[in-house]
Amino acid sequence: MLTARENLLECLKPDGKPDRFVNQYEFIKLLMNASVLHSKRPKEGEPDCKNAWGVMYSWPVGVPGGFPVHTPEHVVIKDIEHWQDYVHAPSLDFPDEEWEIFRKQYDAVDTTKAFKSAFVAPGLFEQCHHLGEIANTLMNLALYEDEMHDLIKYLTEYELKLAELICEKLEPDCLFHHDDWGGQNTTFMSVPMFEDFFVEPYQQIYGYYKAHGCQLVVHHSDSYAATFVPAMIDMGIDIWQGCFSTNNMPEMIKKYGGKIAFMGGIENMLVDYDGWDRETVHNVVYKTLDELGMKYFIPCIAQGGPGSVYAGVYKAMIEEIDQYNIEHFGFTQEQIEEQRLPMDIMFPGKPSSGKK
Repeated sequence: MLTARENLLECLKPDGKPDRFVNQYEFIKLLMNASVLHSKRPKEGEPDCKNAWGVMYSWPVGVPGGFPVHTPEHVVIKDIEHWQDYVHAPSLDFPDEEWEIFRKQYDAVDTTKAFKSAFVAPGLFEQCHHLGEIANTLMNLALYEDEMHDLIKYLTEYELKLAELICEKLEPDCLFHHDDWGGQNTTFMSVPMFEDFFVEPYQQIYGYYKAHGCQLVVHHSDSYAATFVPAMIDMGIDIWQGCFSTNNMPEMIKKYGGKIAFMGGIENMLVDYDGWDRETVHNVVYKTLDELGMKYFIPCIAQGGPGSVYAGVYKAMIEEIDQYNIEHFGFTQEQIEEQRLPMDIMFPGKPSSGKK
């Protein structure tokens, strides 16, 4: 029986022979770096606060997650033609003892079972609209091309400095990188605009990680982004995580399988809501697995990390995928669990009125 890591690699190869479905995030251990010690983000119900870039974040009680505050007084970029006056990259000069905190976490990963994966967020587009507000950012991409190219170059240079430190100090063998590029049914921008602004910068970032020990690049965008897949391949993305079912996943798997894999297929809205129930989770998981198959596909909740908005949903999905593998491939629960690390739940979710 293959380990979770080995099974994932078989899922990706054209001639690969996975022996069961990959179960969500079981093949990677998501790990942070020293920069998170120097950039605040509030938890639910806590007071608003600014991060290291000066972006104000808020997480009101009862809201699924935190978000940037873009009232006029809090938008960082107040004039895109003079963005340099407002955007100042935070220092990456951290003491060795802070890096050592995270180095110990990386070194503790059993890499026969999982990749030790650097977690980096937000990405270039998200950073642009966190700093400048999303509607303004989209207009600026259309109306202020030179300024936006310069801003994205500045953010890319910061990411490359961070990448150098992560690779030198922590030695990951995988990168998990966030950047949302669309909504449920469409992308935030046209393909030519996306290619113009973001392909080359991401080639630099992802190329650096791959040249310095990362075997895999997993990119999170919980969205529709089917029209961007050729660009994703050019960027060096191995797995698109967060892929909504609205992307026509059977068609994408057939067309692009072997060049990129798709991780998702189960939007939070389908299973992860107040009052969720186990029968719905079972039906959605089994239907998805039946329709999409094991090659070039990793069934997963769409959100960008192991967990769910409501407590218990992610765990229920783990159990349903395990049960599918037991029923269809003859493994026992004990055999499955022997081949992977304990399943992390980074985002445990809030209480729900539903039955578990």
